[in-house]
Amino acid sequence: MDNATNLDRLHDIVVPPDASWWPPAPGWYLVFAVILVAVMAATYRSWVAWQANAYRRAAKQELESAQTIADISEILRRTALAIAPRRVVAELHDTSWSQWLAATSPAELTPSIREQLIGAIYRPTGQTEDIEPLRRYAADWIAHHRLPQPSGIADKEG
Repeated sequence: MDNATNLDRLHDIVVPPDASWWPPAPGWYLVFAVILVAVMAATYRSWVAWQANAYRRAAKQELESAQTIADISEILRRTALAIAPRRVVAELHDTSWSQWLAATSPAELTPSIREQLIGAIYRPTGQTEDIEPLRRYAADWIAHHRLPQPSGIADKEG
């Protein structure tokens, strides 16, 4: 009978109340702050990149309405002026201009496109020519161009 009295004194297990989700532990405030700073930094970097590429968007829009090789060449020049010093771009002409375009883009500058760029100023204005390959190259150059890295002290002078 002793067992019966022991069982009578036994009570149910008391379960503690569930932990509240609010207020969070102090460490969560730090986690939230880090996430907020990371989101703000990513947003700022995206905005800066978007602003930095405004000239690319404008050039692509103008490229759609270009009708001649001279128009496309002018758009390429103005885009080049947005990324390189005026003195560098202004002194480029003929072969040096096409070589600079080829050096600043991963796209291949084919001989026919090179010839179109070099010979455009010598052609009569009424002459029509297939400019779609040049337009495609220009669109690719506008989208993917990068300035070549300086190769020495001579590039830094002047």
